This record gives sequence, structure tokens and C-alpha cells, in this order.
Amino acid sequence: MKYVLVTGGVVSGLGKGVTASSIGLLLQACGLRVTSIKIDPYLNTDAGTMSPFEHGEVFVLDDGGEVDLDLGNYERFLDSTLTRDNNITTGKIYQSVIDKERKGDYLGRTVQVVPHITDAIQDWIERVANVPVDGKEGPPDVCVIELGGTIGDIESMPFIEALGQFSYKVGPGNFCLVHVSLVPVLSVVGEQKTKPTQHSVRGLRSLGLTPNILACRSTKALEENVKTKLSQFCHVPEVNIVTLYDVPNIWHVPLMLRDQKAHEAILKELNLLSNAVKPDLAEWTARTKIYDTLHVPVRIAMVGKYTGLTDSYLSVLKALLHASVACHKKLAIEWVAASDLEEITAQETPDVHKAAWDLLKGADGILVPGGFGDRGVQGKILATKYARENQVPFLGICLGMQLAVVEFARSILGFHDANSTEFEPETSSPCVIFMPEGSTTHMGGTMRLGSRRTYFQVADCKSAKLYGNAKFVDERHRHRYEVNPDMISEIEKAGLSFVGKDETGCRMEIVELPSHPYFVGAQFHPEFKSRPGKPSALFLGLIAAASGCLESVLQTGGKVNKVSINGVANGIATGKVHQNGNVYSNGNGLHH
Repeated sequence: MKYVLVTGGVVSGLGKGVTASSIGLLLQACGLRVTSIKIDPYLNTDAGTMSPFEHGEVFVLDDGGEVDLDLGNYERFLDSTLTRDNNITTGKIYQSVIDKERKGDYLGRTVQVVPHITDAIQDWIERVANVPVDGKEGPPDVCVIELGGTIGDIESMPFIEALGQFSYKVGPGNFCLVHVSLVPVLSVVGEQKTKPTQHSVRGLRSLGLTPNILACRSTKALEENVKTKLSQFCHVPEVNIVTLYDVPNIWHVPLMLRDQKAHEAILKELNLLSNAVKPDLAEWTARTKIYDTLHVPVRIAMVGKYTGLTDSYLSVLKALLHASVACHKKLAIEWVAASDLEEITAQETPDVHKAAWDLLKGADGILVPGGFGDRGVQGKILATKYARENQVPFLGICLGMQLAVVEFARSILGFHDANSTEFEPETSSPCVIFMPEGSTTHMGGTMRLGSRRTYFQVADCKSAKLYGNAKFVDERHRHRYEVNPDMISEIEKAGLSFVGKDETGCRMEIVELPSHPYFVGAQFHPEFKSRPGKPSALFLGLIAAASGCLESVLQTGGKVNKVSINGVANGIATGKVHQNGNVYSNGNGLHH
């Protein structure tokens, strides 16, 4: 097993996750099998109880793991299926060691950070690195490990120590350290400054880790004299110093690394040059070129609660992007804070209220994503009502789907107090209720999580057609509340159709309004399984409807074309459909 460790220095937010994903993709394109591990030094057991404002979105895996959003990047880039064990946190490590101590595994010994915590970290990495994530038999060839945070953080010290020991344990030729650092350009003098990176590398070396490759973030490519200086002071060969300069979109990053021969430097450090082939990124390159040349916009209003931080909806944005590229449209997101649509905002700040409604009314499609808490709920209901009454393409995800049912019950059935018991526990018309198996005392890991099967109840509904006329799909869930099964009959008689249900037939999964051009709600989160060459079916439906080409997509069973290697694609065309919720191209390229 070979290991590539990606660390970060100077400041956080440099793009270690994208760099690690791009390295994995590049090695995969060289014919190697790759897996990924993300280390998060925080004490939380997982990301499930964190606010999106605090840490970005919570990404959900097939096995129900609630993990850091970087694992979403890994899955999209490598088209892999990771598990909760691919995300290591300080909380998980300490919990496992304390559990062992309580069982008596360390009987008679003093349990300490070194060696017990550091050994647990190394054992976890070795165990998970050998688990295949690409659906094939046998262990992967390379494991790309990303260490979260910045070198020098107190909380990451046990991991630094463990990884220092680990690099010595696996030996030279089996371990490559890529250090992502900042080379700022001071606007006053316009000169690229190397001192921050020098200090960062010095700190890394003092902790027992020596970088083999420097990946330098800067606004433009590094000048040759700057590379020479970094090589001299950081003890890294010039050929092993690459620039990660600003690009229009992150699909360029693997291509940037390839053009600077980063894969050759990594393969040389890992003694894999003879095992690898020339990287085949033809389809990835073609798709990136198409993305860059799109100019006809499709405007989607994102009506959410966390619009102040786009990372809160990262997977939703990526799913919209994948679908818009497949439809050859340039995605334009109109961020609408749900609370700005509400009447109280009209009274307090009428200009903000008018601006929000102008954005909503100017959109080609409306998306109401998932969320927790009652802030902005009425605004989301108003946006849903506008989409339903004005025939605007609409997609509601999780809470968005539940609120679509609430809005329908209020407006069509006349249940004016219809609500979710999450927001109004004593409502006389509980359209959405707490699931019986949910915990009322513990928050972490107690939701209905992970991949669950949805069976289509109506064969010719739009959703089924988008999924390639499949009888069922497997999609990822994250919710505590569900549509009240006791109200289904009454709601369906009024015209809203629950076209997808779980295996029991009692839990509602997909809702559609047949009389509407595209009005779809899903209890699951289809965004988590979207890929560039495999856009999520329901997102593809939304973008196609907003672009005026839904009928052609439905006629081909939600299939999208293979991107040709010369960068010219032929629109919506032939392809295949997985029964796991992914529409994918006939090509064998690698996707984000």
C-alpha cells in the first residue's frame, strides 16, 4: 500500500480537499486504484451535529455516515463510494481508545496520547486504506490522506506525531507528503512572497514530517526565481514544486497538476512509475472546456436558510452544475434568503423584501433545499406556492418536499393551520410528523440516515422516467420527520401524487404534481450521488424544465450524452441509468 499525505500551512481554506481529490483523480487516470481518508482534528465524533455556518454542509454517505464535505469532493472526483470510517476525527479515536480501556485491553498500563492514541490513528489508517471503494475486489493501490486544519494547530498534534511515526513505519518509497501552502502577492509591491511557506515547512519539519512536494496557492503561476528560492530554503527539488493558481472552476485543478507533471513527481516518490500509464483525462478535459464555454444562462432561485455561506449547500450547487452542463446551460444561482420573502420583512425592510421577490420571480426554476429549525419556513412555503401557482419548475429536497405538502394542504385542502410538528407540535392538521423510531433525547446519529430504497408507485411519472423507467432507486437520506401517512389519501384525492414510497408503502419518498410542468419533492437528498458525467436525475429534470428541454430528456429516459474527447458534445443523447439513483454517460472518463 502506498500513501499520499496532503497537509496545509499558513492559513486554512487553501483548498486542501480539492488538491487531495485532484491528486486522487490524477493517479486514478494513471491506471491506479485510489481510496481517500479525511482526518478532522475536532472532538466531535462526526459532523452530524455541527451547524452549516460552522463547518459547511454535512455530507451523508451510503452507510449513513455524517461526514465532512471534503468526502463529497472525493466521491465526486473519484466516482467512489466511501464509508464513515474514511473520515477520522479526534472524537472517534479517543472514543475507541477509551472503550478499549474500559474493557480492560490496556490492563495494568497507563493509557497515554503516545503510544496509545497515535497507535490507534495508525491502525485506523492501515485498516481503512485496504478497503476498496470503487466496487472492485482487492485493496486499492494508493490511499490519499488529507489532514484537516493547519500545521501548528494544537488539536492536530497527535495526528502529526502519528503520521510521522507512520511514514517511518511504512518506509521510503511508500509515503509521499504534499504540503499545500500560500504564496501571497502583496498588492503594494506585486511580488510573490515565499517567507510564509518557508516558515510553514520549517514548522512541519520540526514536527517530524518532511514534504516531498510543495503545492503553492497563489493568484498566478510561480515565477522561476520564486521556485528556486523555495527549493533552496524548503529543501524540495524545483521539479517537485507546483503552482495551484486561481482558475475559473475547480475542474481545472487536476489538469493544472498534470500539466506541471505532479503525477510524475508523486509516482517517482512512491516507486510507481513502472506501474502507471500516461494519465487519460480526455473526457474530463472535454467536459471542462464545455463548462468554460457555456453562455446561455439558466437561473435557479435557491430559497434557503444558510444563504450567507455557499458551502452550506455545496452538494446541491454541484448537482445543479452537473445537470446544467449536461443541458449545455450556464448555471446562475439567485440566492434568496427565505426569511426575506416573509410578510414581517415587508414591514421592517420593504426594500429587502421586494428585492427577494424580484429574484424569485425572475428565476427559471426554484429549489427549496433541506434544513432544520423554523427560521425562514414561511418564506419557503411562499416560494413553493409561487412555483405551484405560476407553473415555475420546482424541486423540494427533504424539508423542501415536506413544506410542499404543507403548502398544498393549506392552499388546496383548506387546512389553514396545516404544519409540521417540528414547527407547531399542537397543530390540528399535522401534515409532517416525527418518525416513530427517532430519538427525542439524543441528536447525533439518530436520524434516518444513509442509502434507502424508494419504489415507484406510478410507472409513467416524471421522476420514474428521469431515473430511466427504473422500478426503484437507492438514494441517501437524512431526516427525523416524515409526511403523515394518515393524511396521504386525502392529499392524493386533491391532486398531489406520492409517486415514490419506501418498501413498507407507508413512508413517502417522492411527491409530484401531475398537472404542473415540473413540481417534484424528494424526502431523500439526490445531490449526494450526483457526478459531472452522472447528473442526479431530479436535478437534471429541474434544469431541463427550466431550460425548456424536459420533454426531450423524458423521451430518452433521463439519459445524457457522452462527452466527446474533442470537446464537442451533442446535447441530451444516449446513455445508461443505474438503479442507484445516478444517470451516467456511456463514457469511462473520471468525474467530479
